[in-house]
Amino acid sequence: MKHKKASSGAVCPCGRGQLYAACCGRYHGGQPVPSAEALMRSRYSAFVMGNEAYLRQSWAAGNLPDEPLLDAAVKWLGLTILSTEAGGEQDQTGVVTFVARYKVNGRAGRMQERSRFVREQGLWRYLDGDVGDAATS
Repeated sequence: MKHKKASSGAVCPCGRGQLYAACCGRYHGGQPVPSAEALMRSRYSAFVMGNEAYLRQSWAAGNLPDEPLLDAAVKWLGLTILSTEAGGEQDQTGVVTFVARYKVNGRAGRMQERSRFVREQGLWRYLDGDVGDAATS
């Protein structure tokens, strides 16, 4: 799946209400992510935009799955951060709990995950998460 390019005036899909270029776009472009929550938001934006390369490079070493990370049938609709634990500039680990809304073949769903993040060589990386999924129509 080729990833979508955001227009210069596009609002970032992560839900912060900022322009993509000033928000997750800078992380997708290579700027270091300052927190676990910012990495979570930038990964969500990468899912929305089909940016598998970013998803792979932001995964913790040794935990990256072999299978494709994107499913073209999934249309991501919105992200809500429920809570964060640690994950700041002075931390080595962090946890972000979120709900992401999506549609697959016209059917709406919600995925809730408690994601764990770690610093590797000073950079935030996604380690793993506990996923719950409750479909809604």
